[in-house]
Amino acid sequence: MLHEAGAPDSYVNGGGDIRLGGAAAPGLPHGIGITGPVRRGRLLTVVSGRDFAVATSGTGERGAHILDPRSGVPARGLLSVTVVGPSLTWAGTYATAAIAMGERAKDWIASVDGYELLIADHDAMVWSSDGFARWCEPAGGGPRP
Repeated sequence: MLHEAGAPDSYVNGGGDIRLGGAAAPGLPHGIGITGPVRRGRLLTVVSGRDFAVATSGTGERGAHILDPRSGVPARGLLSVTVVGPSLTWAGTYATAAIAMGERAKDWIASVDGYELLIADHDAMVWSSDGFARWCEPAGGGPRP
């Protein structure tokens, strides 16, 4: 909608889940920092690019609030899942679903075209899908193509 209204470059933050449209504006950071679920100030990685969304679900901000639909009790397998892809709606949905799935999310994400997943446990990245690294900022900083 922003692009259609004449704002090709945009940054929308919906409660920490972010959608970047176009390129970052001059003087603004080009990347989005992903922090660990326990010590929120510890930066795990930075994702960057053009026209993408990033969403994180887990226990870091709101505790164990995502229920396992099979048991009805809070999902306990994963502390934090970050999903990167083209749609903020779907990145957020997939991140929450991955928390509920637990370890099964590792195999599942491969079947979801255009989305990549990062799992963090405590204050370390513990697993990422094959394509997640393409979103990580290069050593010299700056945006990814």
